[in-house]
Amino acid sequence: MSLYAVRNLAVAIAGKRLVQDVSLTVEAGECTAIIGASGSGKSLSCLTPFGLTPGMASGSMMLNGMDLGETDAHQLRDARRRLTGFVFQQPLTALTPHLTVGAQLQEATMQAGAARPSRRDLARKLDRVGLSRADERLDQFPHRLSGGERQRVMIAAAIAHRPKLLIADEPTSALDASLRAEIMELLDGLRAEQGLGMLLVSHDLASVAGHADQLVVMEKGMVVEAGSTRDIIDNPAEDYTKCLIAATPRLDEPVQKLSEPLGPLLETQKLGVAFDRPGWRRGKVSALVDANIMVRQRESLAVVGGSGSGKSTLGRAIAGIGPVTEGQILRQGTVLPGRRQRTLEMRGLIQPVFQDPVASLDPQWQVIDIVTEPLGNFRPELTKADRHEMARQALLNVDLSEDFLRRAPASLSGGQAQRIAIARAIIAAPQLLVLDEATSALDPLVGAEILELLLRLQMDNGLSLLFITHDIAAARRLCHRI
Repeated sequence: MSLYAVRNLAVAIAGKRLVQDVSLTVEAGECTAIIGASGSGKSLSCLTPFGLTPGMASGSMMLNGMDLGETDAHQLRDARRRLTGFVFQQPLTALTPHLTVGAQLQEATMQAGAARPSRRDLARKLDRVGLSRADERLDQFPHRLSGGERQRVMIAAAIAHRPKLLIADEPTSALDASLRAEIMELLDGLRAEQGLGMLLVSHDLASVAGHADQLVVMEKGMVVEAGSTRDIIDNPAEDYTKCLIAATPRLDEPVQKLSEPLGPLLETQKLGVAFDRPGWRRGKVSALVDANIMVRQRESLAVVGGSGSGKSTLGRAIAGIGPVTEGQILRQGTVLPGRRQRTLEMRGLIQPVFQDPVASLDPQWQVIDIVTEPLGNFRPELTKADRHEMARQALLNVDLSEDFLRRAPASLSGGQAQRIAIARAIIAAPQLLVLDEATSALDPLVGAEILELLLRLQMDNGLSLLFITHDIAAARRLCHRI
């Protein structure tokens, strides 16, 4: 008997069927991976049987001999608590913001009835997922961690109670290449040691190729190809699968023709950022030391490094939304003041695009309010009709129709949300976009579209780009220098 078996799964939301005829199995100690473009139904297929989406699931869903379709709400909660662990796609929104890392790990450890763990035990769990300064991290809140560090905390919490089945929805999308390999090796070790079965949602075909036993390819809510991972990647039968493989950036692909840079636009000189240590500890943690970079007009500069290396701290300091402890930032030879002293004009010249596209959009606003928000500060003289027209044009510039203006962020896919975030940034007519892992959470097809969009926007608008990433292949496709 399989640890987890799904037969003819269908998922409907508000009477509309979004997933149909999905079948898969997960054996103890093995990994089954689902891949597909954004909106293909991967996450719905994984999470709906466990009551974690608004959808209604039908079909056969057997977990360790229990039919999830026949359980009541109490039994389903008990199955989630004892038998399963979950790693969600967006670590910032999945972790409780007002609880420390230690409190969240403690809750996860005790959910299956275990005794209260000691501080040393909790630190050991963070050590196991490769988080540095583990004891110190226990006193930090999620917002003090980088995207990759938050992802590691979530993985540690998911396996803290030793589940039988781990459901991982893009568990390595926010991680750099070396850490991605470490995390996948860790999950492989857990599968071998504990007989842990894993259902993995991923758009990272390189990771899937080396670690998944079975592969399920989904498009528009249906399975288009399934079988051995090695067979599908080496000899894909469907055009859709071939497109997914071809869209993944590679270091050996031909270099694209890029726009010719002009004179210097922005420069940092010995830039440093330090933060107070968390909790009762005294002293500072140096997140950035002596950072010297220069971005030219119409140039794309990539900042590449591992998770926690200070990339985002550098980007936030340049954009004026993070602190600067030492050094200075110059724009065309003129020193920019601190973030609180910058004028509206200075703020409008540099605009950020954040790592988590969904979390960076206000969930209670419509798209038109999100996109036009900068105009309220930078162009207060505009009428409501003017702002509406500029928002419509900004959406057209990022290849979205006017229909999106009245939609809410919850109705957007990851790629659509990232396009909205880019539209919000360019409506202020900036000179420099600071892009913090703008494609890391996106599947290869959507990620390739976003890279092409950025290339076009740079050529059409003369933008400079500071492209923060852990993906050297994506940086090579987009940027002049690294």
